Amino acid sequence: MRKPILLMSLMIASSFFLKTLAKADSYIVNETKINEVEINIGEKIFMEHADKCLALIEHAAQKKSIKGVAIIAFIPGDITSSWISKMKVVGTLTNSKANLLAIANSKAAEMADTYIDSGSGIRELKAGELGYKGGLIRKVDSGYILAVFSGGSSEDDIEVSKEGLDWMIKYY
Repeated sequence: MRKPILLMSLMIASSFFLKTLAKADSYIVNETKINEVEINIGEKIFMEHADKCLALIEHAAQKKSIKGVAIIAFIPGDITSSWISKMKVVGTLTNSKANLLAIANSKAAEMADTYIDSGSGIRELKAGELGYKGGLIRKVDSGYILAVFSGGSSEDDIEVSKEGLDWMIKYY
């Protein structure tokens, strides 16, 4: 008589344990789906407005009579593991001394690692980083927005990037 009761008790305990695991897995799946939905919305917002943002940066650069490269990017989530970006040449990709696209990407790469505006000097530069100012980054609900311009002075690059960044974050 004791063996059937013991066996029944083990079966009941096992079913409670498995049910608890199933609920925990369901919670993780649902939380992941919520995060994926937020990220997808952030990416959708980015794609809907990136071209207009680049046009605004281009216009700001033209008002200052500077040529170069503009980049706008979205990093989904809280940790950089991917991004989507768009780039626009504003008059010239390179000049006699520099590849402006390479410099703009260096600014963006530095920000993707530090989550601080480019050229901040908060840490020693890593290989591939140049430490130039002109890239701005801001936290939004679903990730980060980066705006970069390369081609003018540091001050001009910052001012032109700010035009695009300020406009883009309104949608987040």
